[in-house]
Formats: sequence, C-alpha cells, structure tokens
Amino acid sequence: MNQEPTSVLIVAHQTAATPALLDAVRERAHRGPSKFHLLVPRRRRSGDRTADPQEIGAHEAREVLHDTLPQLSEAAGTEVAGDIGETDPLKAIEDALGRGHYDEIIVSTLPLGVSRWLKNDLVSKTQAFGLPVHHVTGKDSRVAGAANR
Repeated sequence: MNQEPTSVLIVAHQTAATPALLDAVRERAHRGPSKFHLLVPRRRRSGDRTADPQEIGAHEAREVLHDTLPQLSEAAGTEVAGDIGETDPLKAIEDALGRGHYDEIIVSTLPLGVSRWLKNDLVSKTQAFGLPVHHVTGKDSRVAGAANR
C-alpha cells in the first residue's frame, strides 16, 4: 500500500537556510514520505516606499527563495517548492492554507528577544489552524553566513 506523502508547509524568512531548519526538514523527511513547500513572508522595512504594496519586501523574499530552495531540497531528499507571502506572516500562512492542503507546519524564527514573529505570538496563533506546528529557532542565515551552514 502506497502511503501519501505528508505535506509540510515551511514558514521562514531570515532563518530559511539555518542548520536548525535544515535539520528539522531532514528529520521530517526521514520519518516518512514528505513533500515540502517553503513560504517566505515578505518583510516590511522602515524605508519601504513603493507604490505597489505587493512589491514591499518582494525582492528580498525572492532572493531567500532562490538561495534557500536548493539547500532545503537537498535536506528533504526531494525538490522543495516555494513562494512569497504577505508581509503579515499569519495572513501569509492563512493564504497558503487556503491555496493548498498541508498536514503539518514548520515555523522557523529568530531567537526570543530578537524575533518579531515570536513577539507577536506567531507560533501559538499558527496552532489555531488545527495542524501540528513544529517551531525551529535559528540565527539570521544572512548574518550567520557560511559558518552556520
């Protein structure tokens, strides 16, 4: 009997290529057939002054996807898809859940005290969608650089 792969939504931005997240994906893939989708919520910065609200943080989010998908795919042992979400990460998750079926969610954040997502209680709010949520904490992959990869 063929088992349907477990569909896992990964929500990350600054921590998308950290060892902690890559390990979590690797571990999830080893537990059984899985398919992964990376959601990168756009980040609003104080200097963002674009006329198109859909373009706020889009360039940076596209870079995260471009840089991270190959690493996540290697960790997963299968191709990982991805897309860009709203600047509000909870809204981005809600939109993603409305567009596709997911069995689990991995939320990757910066550490407590640094993470706006944790300050806004994103992990608990994500659990309200009724899916298992695994929280991973990592350092900013762009700051940490290759030393953490």
